[in-house]
Amino acid sequence: MNKWVIGSIAAIVLAVVGGGSYWLGQQRPGPGAAPKTAGPPAGAPGGAQTNAVSIEASKVARIALPQGITAVGSLRSDESVTLRPEVAGRISAIQFREGERVTKGTPLVRLDTAVAEAEAQQARANLKLAQQKNARAIDLQTKGFVSGQAKDEAENSLRVAEAALALSEAKLAKLTIVAPFTGILGLRSVSVGDYVKEGADMVNLEAVDPLKVDFRVPEIYLQQLKVGQTMQLTLDAMPGKNYEAKVFAINPLIDAAGRAVVIRAQVGNQGTVLRPGMFARVRLLTRELQEAMVVPEQAIVPQGDEWYVFRVVDDKVQRTKVVIGQRRDGKTEIVSGLQDGDVVVTAGQLKLRDGVSVAIAAAPAASAPAPSPVSSSPAASMPANPAASVTAGPARASAPAKADAAAPPTPKS
Repeated sequence: MNKWVIGSIAAIVLAVVGGGSYWLGQQRPGPGAAPKTAGPPAGAPGGAQTNAVSIEASKVARIALPQGITAVGSLRSDESVTLRPEVAGRISAIQFREGERVTKGTPLVRLDTAVAEAEAQQARANLKLAQQKNARAIDLQTKGFVSGQAKDEAENSLRVAEAALALSEAKLAKLTIVAPFTGILGLRSVSVGDYVKEGADMVNLEAVDPLKVDFRVPEIYLQQLKVGQTMQLTLDAMPGKNYEAKVFAINPLIDAAGRAVVIRAQVGNQGTVLRPGMFARVRLLTRELQEAMVVPEQAIVPQGDEWYVFRVVDDKVQRTKVVIGQRRDGKTEIVSGLQDGDVVVTAGQLKLRDGVSVAIAAAPAASAPAPSPVSSSPAASMPANPAASVTAGPARASAPAKADAAAPPTPKS
């Protein structure tokens, strides 16, 4: 046999023997080494970490949640008018101060009455003459000196003179503009000596106690609207204040441009704090106060046109479909789908699916004062919420503090 082949075979045998010896040496424990033991099975206490998903949850609550419609509107005067003359003339007197309160019938502006008074005097004189002629005709007709036609003509002249006097007195009265109702005057746009034509603006008059509130709501709420409903009113100009108003009129004509219903309410204004033209935010209460089932808004999970929540049952979650109502102040009304006492997930929904085990995270505790250096007992190192430790698995016993390590060494005598 060739020597080269024999040498190759011998080298291979030596390599195999050497590798086996090295492997046996690695498997043999060294002196003082502890024997290996099998680890605890998965899921055993104190072994591997639990698979429960940490979440935050909240119980279903019941609170008084009135149903309402929110909208924006404007304040309007209860009565508002711009005073204008019915006849042309020159202003001879202004008998008011701007911004003052006046009562009904108070004279405000007087036009020049010279011509009108002269016409009234002429009408009075004509009336007096007509009365005398009519009396004389009646006396002569009874004696047979005049015909019945002459008597009738005298009586008709008397009626014409009376009408002429009434017309002149009416024109004279229209030269004085009076307040048609009690209210507050605005700013005048005329002065003494101005010649004004019929219909010229002079001053506005506003009745501001009470005030009207006009606002619009979509036509879909028409069936929920009725006269006498209560509404809450807030104003940007007066933050922190709420006013109560009542609906007293609903326009029967729906606005075709915006498909909205125009509603008018009335709000008290004692002290005239509110003014016409203010921007108002209104909340119309369409249902009386009652207890409603609510959950935090963050518990609602939308999917298409449907709404879901994750309900915690026996440390597992169930995806539950719900019907929601109104939302207000971070709360969502649950019309159906949940019951009193149910617990719903409020944080961590992205990691959940039906049947997943969960562990409710403990709420953050209020900050407590720092412990004293002498209170180093094992009880001080335990968690504030024992329930949280139970859900996360059995807590490991903390090693007792070494007193001799904390105390200074005793000097040798």
